[in-house]
Amino acid sequence: MKKSLFLTGLLAVALVACQHNEATDFDANGLDSTALATISVDSYRTYVEQLSADEFMGRKPFTKGDTLTVNYIAEQFKALNLKPGNGNSYFQEVPLVEISSQPVSSTLTFTGKNGTVMAKHLDDFVIGSKRLQEDIQVDDSELVFVGFGIVAPEYDWNDYKGVDVKGKTVVAMVSDPGHYDKTLFKADTMTYYGRWTYKYEEAARQGATGVLLIHETAAASYGWNVVRSGWSGPQLDLVTEDNGASSTAFQGWINHETATKLFQLAGTPSDIMEQAKKTGFKATPLNITTSLALKNTFRKSTSNNVIAKLEGSKRPDEVIIYTAHWDHLGIGEPVNGDSIYNGAIDNATGVAALFEIAKAFQAAKAKPERSIVFLAVTSEEEGLLGSDYYARHPIFPLKKTVANLNMDAFSALGPTRDVSIVGIGQTEIEDYVERSAAKFGRVIKGEGNPSSGGFYRSDHFNFVKVGVPGLFMGSGNELLETDTTVINKRREALSGRYHAPSDEVDENWNFDGIIADVQLFFDIGYTMSMEKTFPNFKAKSEFKRTN
Repeated sequence: MKKSLFLTGLLAVALVACQHNEATDFDANGLDSTALATISVDSYRTYVEQLSADEFMGRKPFTKGDTLTVNYIAEQFKALNLKPGNGNSYFQEVPLVEISSQPVSSTLTFTGKNGTVMAKHLDDFVIGSKRLQEDIQVDDSELVFVGFGIVAPEYDWNDYKGVDVKGKTVVAMVSDPGHYDKTLFKADTMTYYGRWTYKYEEAARQGATGVLLIHETAAASYGWNVVRSGWSGPQLDLVTEDNGASSTAFQGWINHETATKLFQLAGTPSDIMEQAKKTGFKATPLNITTSLALKNTFRKSTSNNVIAKLEGSKRPDEVIIYTAHWDHLGIGEPVNGDSIYNGAIDNATGVAALFEIAKAFQAAKAKPERSIVFLAVTSEEEGLLGSDYYARHPIFPLKKTVANLNMDAFSALGPTRDVSIVGIGQTEIEDYVERSAAKFGRVIKGEGNPSSGGFYRSDHFNFVKVGVPGLFMGSGNELLETDTTVINKRREALSGRYHAPSDEVDENWNFDGIIADVQLFFDIGYTMSMEKTFPNFKAKSEFKRTN
């Protein structure tokens, strides 16, 4: 009897010791060097090169490149011993429609009392339609300049006040008033009202027939070449019940030079766009009309989100979701003889990070207590469609989704001391970033160009809209490299690659900074996986009410 009690006591002590050792394997103030060591430059580069190879044809949904890409991602998830994330499947089907809108005429003519303005397709304007009808015909539609095209009661701003745009074509500027006047809206941090998607949505709510956005490089944060390449081929959208009937008949962009010619033809004050940036501006009919015809072809099909999971050891029903979009622009308009838009930085770098982070979690000394989900989403380039579909049809309950950590387009310039949080001030995830960054000797800062609206331009935003805090983070600006000649040479070599065929891996890439960022992403999620609390939105976030 005494021997039995003695053995029972030893077993109890051993059990407590094992539990103690398991708990102490995780140090919230330290780093798991074993896990971090699995994040390798060699394997990471191999993943990026494979995903951005010509054989993947630019990874455009609805193409052969789509099938090759999603199968490759699923194969890697399986090879990493991750479980399927959607029951027994690594796939979540996303029903989409591909719409090809072609102007019947390559010239768009604007007619006023004193003459005409002729705009050339792709060079001066781009245009399309979300309506699933073969023929779009718009005759003698009156143009109305509506400033920013914003209705924002909380900022006491209404560009549509006192004007009826039903059946008309609205002409609107990109961005929002805060981009130009720091006392308005959220100063130089763009609100959702500044996004082109919002402007199309609001014009439809107002009953407009068409929308033409005025492109300005500084306000849009990208050049006309990005607009041109993005609109030069078929467009994708989620399938809607009304087949797009609630959208305007057409949507498009005009370049700044064309807008200037329109205002001159209309006889408006030369500073009308400056006037529109001030409180009290009133929409202005331009006394100009335009007519157009579009030929639409469309087909419905499905693309796929690819999803895998690593089950948590204690609270497997609570999930942290890492996302990266796998799609890019496919094969498009040739530039310097190259028509494949490989999308190495955007976003083979993010998908490859999913694989590396999965390896780190597998190697961690203490297994994550919450489940870790790895989600490669489709059709980000077409308007965040894959993440939008997931947010509307979540596989894991949103109320049990702790956070979304989104990885999109890592920088190949080299390691930085700082880390940039896009949309800083939105969520408490930033507190985790700050603590993890400090472990690596890094500091957090806001994005370099908050007026670009980056917070609304990647897949975390769809999680945010349904109440799940999301993080979009990347390298900062304080490069550790001190040789300015090296920095300038690399910066010049890597510039101009956004949404261009030149977005490929080459000798100009420095992978060290990317690996540092991927390691930071791992530690943030790892720390979060060992806690019982849920991060919230910060008090001043416009999304706090959704959480």
